[in-house]
Amino acid sequence: MFAGIGIAVVLIAVIGGFLMEGGNLHVMWQPAEYVIIFGAAIGGFLISSPGGIVGLVVKNIGTIFASGSTSKAQYLELLSLLNTVFSKIRKDGLISIEADIENPLKSPLFTKYKSVISNHHALDFICDNLKVMITTNMPPHELDSLMDVDINAHHHVEMQPSLSIAKVADALPGLGIVAAVLGVVLTMGKIDQPPSVLGHSIGAALVGTFLGVLACYGFVGPIAANLELQAREKGIYFEVIKVALVAFVGGAAPQMAVELGRRAIAGKERPSFSELEKAIRK
Repeated sequence: MFAGIGIAVVLIAVIGGFLMEGGNLHVMWQPAEYVIIFGAAIGGFLISSPGGIVGLVVKNIGTIFASGSTSKAQYLELLSLLNTVFSKIRKDGLISIEADIENPLKSPLFTKYKSVISNHHALDFICDNLKVMITTNMPPHELDSLMDVDINAHHHVEMQPSLSIAKVADALPGLGIVAAVLGVVLTMGKIDQPPSVLGHSIGAALVGTFLGVLACYGFVGPIAANLELQAREKGIYFEVIKVALVAFVGGAAPQMAVELGRRAIAGKERPSFSELEKAIRK
């Protein structure tokens, strides 16, 4: 929602300010400049990005218009699930959850927590590490290191869309200059024309520079920053799982382990101690 509002504010501010100064919007319509700048930007993006990255960018670009952050309710569901799993392990042993983690989508233990079930990366992360706990007697510090490897690999993939779009943003001012230089070259071919013709031609060339800079700092750069923040917030979700699992393997009681996981949540999304306690009691 805020991304859409931001785009509207940028357009209104730029176009409104131009009109307030007596500008003519017809001058800004230079199709050749749009083709040069944005066509070259798309081409450069395709050159620099393997096929998998292109698909990932296309898949993620629409998320800037959604609420990218994990809500307090989703964190409460995650912590409640972890508490349920830990409590069952503490009561009945590790083997008691083997059937649940082999097929979590059909497990009554997992299916109560819809937001966790819908996050297949997090669900796989939880189940894979619970399987490690069942099959090996791994000490807490080694499990911590193992999960760090998994989190870093996942974070690397999540960061690819923002990094790719950021490179496009960096290129746009330069591509704007390319369009402007081509416009100046065309203007030199009209040097014998009257000043009104030359002025129009030079103005069209400068529109290219304007478009490149505006697209970079007004739209594409902020989109890259938005995707980067989303990737970092997804990383926090995995950190919560890691902290709780390591604490439980280290001997902490189920409620204490999820309390440590709660402490890994930053900002207003972190539920209070009483909110977590209430969710667990439910």
